[in-house]
Amino acid sequence: MASPRRGDHGVGHAIQGRQGRYRRPLVECQIRHGISAIVACGTTGESATLSRAERRMVIERCVEVAEKNVPVIAGTGTNCTETTVELTTEAKTLGSDAALIVAPYYNKPSQEGIYRHYEAVVRAVDLPVIVYNVPSRSGVDIAPRTLERLAQLPGVVGIKDATGDVGRFLASSPSIKAQLCHFSGNDQTALPFNLCGGHGTISVAANVVPRLMVSLHHAITTGNAQAAVAIHQRLQPLFIALERETNPGPIKYALHLARGLNPDVRLPLTTVSPETAAEIRSALEPLAEVRSASHASPSLPLALAS
Repeated sequence: MASPRRGDHGVGHAIQGRQGRYRRPLVECQIRHGISAIVACGTTGESATLSRAERRMVIERCVEVAEKNVPVIAGTGTNCTETTVELTTEAKTLGSDAALIVAPYYNKPSQEGIYRHYEAVVRAVDLPVIVYNVPSRSGVDIAPRTLERLAQLPGVVGIKDATGDVGRFLASSPSIKAQLCHFSGNDQTALPFNLCGGHGTISVAANVVPRLMVSLHHAITTGNAQAAVAIHQRLQPLFIALERETNPGPIKYALHLARGLNPDVRLPLTTVSPETAAEIRSALEPLAEVRSASHASPSLPLALAS
């Protein structure tokens, strides 16, 4: 979920302002449209540039608004094992139901180092962990054999596969598929990933089109592949537009158009180019869900969170 900003004041000011109204509307919208869980402080939430205090406020607010209607998964991964343990411990204390932990970035650890990183976290904190493999951002890839080892650790319950490689998932061993929940981390390949046995999607697009993403996955789980393909095709221009520039710039601009969210992102990221903005606007225009949301909520404040 995108983290809110209010002008030049930052995330904390936006969350605390007006009794936290800036995060509540979109969290409630996600739940109302049937989203299965909320991810706080993930990539879309600009976790890399949030302060510790801001992380705490975002997680607290999501837990408060969710009211146990859906699980709250906190992004707690860093490239420092000790810090990751601290953030995961804090997330549990704040009421999170699970932690999403990215492979350690920049340090370029070996596969043994990756394994020991996750091992240290699950040994220190009694909280379900979803492993997050996103080589395009982290610079390291969690190898299939390493994932098999991680699946043996008590507390590791799933993986967010953001490689975009459906063939990799298909080649997974039957034991891995049975032991872990496999979530697609890529909207464009979520359809084939889940038709081939995946358990769901940790989605960027769901921030702005939750009902359509829920409908897509309902069609998949009920065996209606034809309907799933139709919904995917309808959403494909949006999926493409949201990947034109680095996440979360495009989704925050989409939320700006649909719900008035401040589109700013923190440096070193920048707001989307005029060309990308035009493509996002064009992709959103045909989607009735977005039109009805923007018409129904003309008075929402400028800084919201999703």
